[in-house]
Amino acid sequence: MPQVDSLKTYDTIIVGSGAGGLAAAICLSRAGQKVVVLEQHDVPGGWCHSFYLNGHRFTPGVHYVGLCGEGEATNDLYRGLGIANDLAFFRMNPDAYEHVHIGEHRFDFPADPERLISRLSERFPKEEKRIKKYLGLIRKVSEELYSLPYFKGFWQKLSIPYKTRHFGKYGLFNLRRVINWHIKDPLLKNILNIQCGDHGVQPRKAAFVLHSALMFHYFYGGYYPMGGGGALIKAMTNAIKKHHGEVWTSKGVKRILVEGDTSKKAVGVELENGEQLFANQIISNADVGITYNDLIGKGHLSKKLQKKLEKTIYSCTSLMLFLTVDMDVVAAGIDSGNIWMMPDKDQDDYYDASMSSDLTSDIPFDGMFISCTTLKDPISFDGKHHTLEVITFIGYEAFEKYKDEDAQRSAEYLAFKEHLTKKMINGLEKAVPNISKHIVHQELGTPITNEYYINTTAGNVYGTEKSLKHIGPFAFKSKSEIENLYLCGASILSHGVAGASHSGVATAAQILGCHPDELKQPQEDQYLRIYEAEDPSDYPDWLLKKIEVRKARLVSKEKAEA
Repeated sequence: MPQVDSLKTYDTIIVGSGAGGLAAAICLSRAGQKVVVLEQHDVPGGWCHSFYLNGHRFTPGVHYVGLCGEGEATNDLYRGLGIANDLAFFRMNPDAYEHVHIGEHRFDFPADPERLISRLSERFPKEEKRIKKYLGLIRKVSEELYSLPYFKGFWQKLSIPYKTRHFGKYGLFNLRRVINWHIKDPLLKNILNIQCGDHGVQPRKAAFVLHSALMFHYFYGGYYPMGGGGALIKAMTNAIKKHHGEVWTSKGVKRILVEGDTSKKAVGVELENGEQLFANQIISNADVGITYNDLIGKGHLSKKLQKKLEKTIYSCTSLMLFLTVDMDVVAAGIDSGNIWMMPDKDQDDYYDASMSSDLTSDIPFDGMFISCTTLKDPISFDGKHHTLEVITFIGYEAFEKYKDEDAQRSAEYLAFKEHLTKKMINGLEKAVPNISKHIVHQELGTPITNEYYINTTAGNVYGTEKSLKHIGPFAFKSKSEIENLYLCGASILSHGVAGASHSGVATAAQILGCHPDELKQPQEDQYLRIYEAEDPSDYPDWLLKKIEVRKARLVSKEKAEA
């Protein structure tokens, strides 16, 4: 490594401040390393960051988190990272944390697997035995998957084939094949598969094991962070700074510095402004395409890795509509639960059509995810305005011609964006009639928005496509073929807020030479506060005061403007 100013040398440089990068930074800085996190956006957080439009908060990538209850995995993770005391979560409607709208059919997911079985069996009595068997299989496969890291020693490892027999039996099958073996009713299949939206692939592509883990993650309901995703990021960055780590924003990385001709070694980074920083390790929290193709460069990669990258498929991209409305959405039937809306058709056919649909047509989108954040997080409600985040998945092709535009967007792009906004609102009308008459503010995020703010390949939402070809043993590894270069995030271990965080911990553990569980062992003095989004009766005084202050500000503002 060249002789450089010691102020520009670190133990570890982390590129990207998503949940994975920040989790890794907490673990490494807590272990005594000198760590810096570099973020190209003007706020940290990646998909988890929050932003404001006319004083109302939105978070593009955090809509719910599972396993936040006492003794559950996400709760333990935040306690282990030492950020639980700085967080509070609202539990979404326990009777219906997921509302399923399939054509004219309706079904609600309760936050209890036994109640789910009972509710499904009542709706589909002829399928009762198959429902019990299938959901039992979901649980077994998930529990076996989560148990794999805990087999240690020769005799325990010898028993793996038996103790993980369900995981082994179904590990190489897609979701469509397995559910077809167990469930006959087409509507029931669509209901059970509705959470495919959480990994953005249709049943014939989704790995059954991955979908099992995802369903298990939400078996006991969904939770939303008080203050949105930004509150989670604030807690994580504060923990990093507490341990003398650094988080720099508006510091885009131009390239990762690599030395050596035959044996490659990452030694630092060059920023967009030309400044160079050096470190013993580099962790990239950017997606694998950005990391290897752009930051490293193909010339530094082996033929094998180049070939793998050429065959890599990235997850779908999205349109995300951010709305502020002056409507009584509760009277319109909305609560803190998510709404999944799709047409009454085979889910594979629906996904195929949505990825290749003609976006220039005037036909409203018929598949959407709808989230009302002011009902998930009561402190964000000002007493009059509700905020909604509405998402639909699309293909990237229609945006290809706009990808090289600078921040000053073309008139053609802006007109296309306005057209898509109308399609989104017209589709939303199916779930919330007359909402278009109550819109105070609207803003649409497109695949180009994703690329600009999050810096993902083709605006992807979940990193690599979550099909059998890109998960488990076929996923990209946290330790790269380049010495001292590591990766974390949605394309490595798992996606989603919790999955990416676990990935960051696992990468830090590789660097520190320990087991990830040692880094996320729950701390006795850490406690995650949980409140009911639907029931304020147990809110403490400080929380009630926050809610009242928010409402009082609106009253004061309206009086001042009168």
